[in-house]
Amino acid sequence: MFPDWILTEVKKNKAGLRASAAAGTSGDLAESRLHTVCAEALCPNRGKCFSEGEATFLILGDSCTRSCTFCAVSRRKPGPPDPGEPRRAALLAKKWNLKHAVFTSPTRDDLADGGAAHFAATVAEMKKLNPGMTTEPLIPDFKGDSQALKTVLAAGPDVLGHNIETAAGLYETVRIGADYRRSLELLARAKRLRPETLTKSGLMLGLGETDAQIERTLGDLRDHACDLLTLGQYLAPSKTHFPVKKYYTPEEFSSWERKASDMGFRAVLAGPLVRSSYRAHWLYQEAGRGHGTR
Repeated sequence: MFPDWILTEVKKNKAGLRASAAAGTSGDLAESRLHTVCAEALCPNRGKCFSEGEATFLILGDSCTRSCTFCAVSRRKPGPPDPGEPRRAALLAKKWNLKHAVFTSPTRDDLADGGAAHFAATVAEMKKLNPGMTTEPLIPDFKGDSQALKTVLAAGPDVLGHNIETAAGLYETVRIGADYRRSLELLARAKRLRPETLTKSGLMLGLGETDAQIERTLGDLRDHACDLLTLGQYLAPSKTHFPVKKYYTPEEFSSWERKASDMGFRAVLAGPLVRSSYRAHWLYQEAGRGHGTR
């Protein structure tokens, strides 16, 4: 059973899913043949975001080639990339009048470039059809392929997201197939290759990490040129997924938000239901203003 501070917000979001605006968002997505990470990963904020005409696009299909024990995304064999998807996503972003577009993908280890060209095409279409809109691709690790990273950055994203997800000591049981140091190096390399692009990462709490591990992870992110940070509570998608080890209180999240800001992140957003793309435009704007937290 969820603690009260989470249960209250989850109920609000479920009510949001029943709102007519949320139905309109879902209808637009279906008509455009687009997926969202909001729905595929069972995000607890999808009712709020859908009712406000916001969503994080899930490009490159809805099936993943890895087996992270915390994730709800399907593990079926992925299909080939849809060449019309970047334009459809950009057109829907235009219809919704988005100021800031976030899009991510399942990990596609089956593709030679990990899907990098598809990410780049999506950035390009978003900018072409939506002048003035900022873009935020949230990318997988591309198995450390520096050329794949260069391909995405060459398209000129305003923010480059890659989630560290959890502390190094939990990778073997939680983030199978990923590598902690590889993820850190991706962020550092992105900043070296395109300094004007803000780098961003997210961390889930509640997987069994200690305070010392959290602090070390935040320090590692700063040491590897991470500009923006999100911290949220891990919620198990089902009983067969990795179990929640601890529910952090809103006060604990506020404390970590302050600590992270003091460590030098340009902007931080932390809270029980914060996810990596939650209030992404606000976080981007805060970094530009030089503000650290809410």
